[in-house]
Amino acid sequence: MKLTLTTLKQLTDTPRWDWPRGTRPGLLRILRDPDAGERKRLLATGLAVHCGAGDDELASALLKVVCDAAASEELRGKAAIALGPVLEIADTDGFGAGDPDASAISERSLEEIQEALHALYLDAAVPQEVRRRVLEASVRAPRPWHEDALRAAYAAAEAGWKLTAVLGMRYVRGFDAEILEALAEGDVDIHAEALRAAGNWQLDEAWEHAVALIEDEAADRRLRLAAIEAVGQIRPDEAAEALADLEDSSDPDIEEAVAEALAMGGCDWDDDLAEGD
Repeated sequence: MKLTLTTLKQLTDTPRWDWPRGTRPGLLRILRDPDAGERKRLLATGLAVHCGAGDDELASALLKVVCDAAASEELRGKAAIALGPVLEIADTDGFGAGDPDASAISERSLEEIQEALHALYLDAAVPQEVRRRVLEASVRAPRPWHEDALRAAYAAAEAGWKLTAVLGMRYVRGFDAEILEALAEGDVDIHAEALRAAGNWQLDEAWEHAVALIEDEAADRRLRLAAIEAVGQIRPDEAAEALADLEDSSDPDIEEAVAEALAMGGCDWDDDLAEGD
């Protein structure tokens, strides 16, 4: 199947299970063709990961894009980020070699990707933006080198590295102090990532901060959404009470975030919020 730019745009708004037959090989051809056009390759990169995290062939194609010095920084960075969920699934769920129904890439593929990403991160000749995305992707399957890399990124003066560091701290243990410190950041993106990291590691010290954001209607919407997610992880048994005032929110994203936060603690939106009345 030949995928046109129009078709690729349509696929971005189409559920994976409704994609036409032949989409996967079409995406592979675009990823492997440096002359396919920047826009087409960017769209194909974003779609490829949805074809199945257990696809070694697609993962390899994405890695080649990341390693291609002739490709744009945007394309290389997007390909790296697309590999992040693939690495995480393999690292947490095991490996899918020889199993057509497996959700993960093979162990060999995981190690090859991680070795390549590590080498790219260490290469000072690689554009900074690509190195940042490489680090953000590779931490999804933590390795010993990530601790030093994240500490260096957190201390770096260059713009963007601190955001990359705090994002990575959501996946790598041992950064509780830095995560709590980042909750005071004026940069909304860093602050939001710190909330997500605090939630993931269930840092109780962040509870009051997250609740205060939830109660502050003037707070940045992104921060409130991240805070909702955090309270559902930090104290799942108390999440219903903390989120009760959002029951009548007219924002569908907030409503969805609250439902997901309650589900983390085995709660039901209607029943548990009703009990708090």
